[in-house]
Amino acid sequence: MTSAPATAPFAALPEGPRADADAVAALLAGHGRVGVAFSGGVDSAVLLAVGVRALGPDAVLGLLAVSPSLARDELARARATASEMGARLAEFATHEDANPAYRANGVDRCFHCKDEMFTVIDATLVAEHALGAVAYGENADDAVRPDRPGAQAATNHAVLRPLATAGLTKERVRALARALGLGVADKPAAPCLASRIPHGQEVTPAKLRQIEAGEEVLRALGFTDARLRHHGDIARIEVPVAELARLADAGVREQALGGIRAAGFRHVTVDLAGIQSGAFTLQVVRARG
Repeated sequence: MTSAPATAPFAALPEGPRADADAVAALLAGHGRVGVAFSGGVDSAVLLAVGVRALGPDAVLGLLAVSPSLARDELARARATASEMGARLAEFATHEDANPAYRANGVDRCFHCKDEMFTVIDATLVAEHALGAVAYGENADDAVRPDRPGAQAATNHAVLRPLATAGLTKERVRALARALGLGVADKPAAPCLASRIPHGQEVTPAKLRQIEAGEEVLRALGFTDARLRHHGDIARIEVPVAELARLADAGVREQALGGIRAAGFRHVTVDLAGIQSGAFTLQVVRARG
């Protein structure tokens, strides 16, 4: 008597997400043990989850870079997300802040950050964990944006980009995350803290701490997404347009003002345009175009 065939890892998913998961899994297969650059965001979480389910937890390793530009609560969430999906996680320190080109904060800052991360992975983690390949969570929408210089670093280090290669847009990535039952399926994007500093103004540990402290205040007040742009003595708050009215509430306004001033800002302003992805980089790129 022959046993029934093993259940395919994504057979229970709806048709669209199932096809996407199978496509991503196929791109991860055949490389031996795969390391996934993991930040805890939805893109890298989907990539890691697909790998764990398709290849098994011993064949996939999450690689979590820790530096001053990663907010402490994002680090905690990343750890929790990896645990939730049963993924193994290797944490390692990066020191992009030792690079003058990174600190100078040009439009290529993200390149220097990603290059540092992939260099450390290549130099230490590949051999230590017997990795046959490294992948990261660029999606198809990111692949065509002009403000993603980190993609060049991935190319230089021969890093796989299975989500983009399989044609998964951000919308399809989120749909797959929901189908997989990931808690981060609707998590707002969380760029590194350095992205809050205008290009040409130096990235320093002190500024990163100020930004992190101010954004913690806004999250504690219940805003679903919030960014604090650092303009010297001035903090410019971005929250979703639908939540702008909450900042006008007397109690919320006073708590936000007090908390952000305590982080070291003299003036606190609100951007009426709301959350703006790539606010600083896109301005420069478009001006050059």
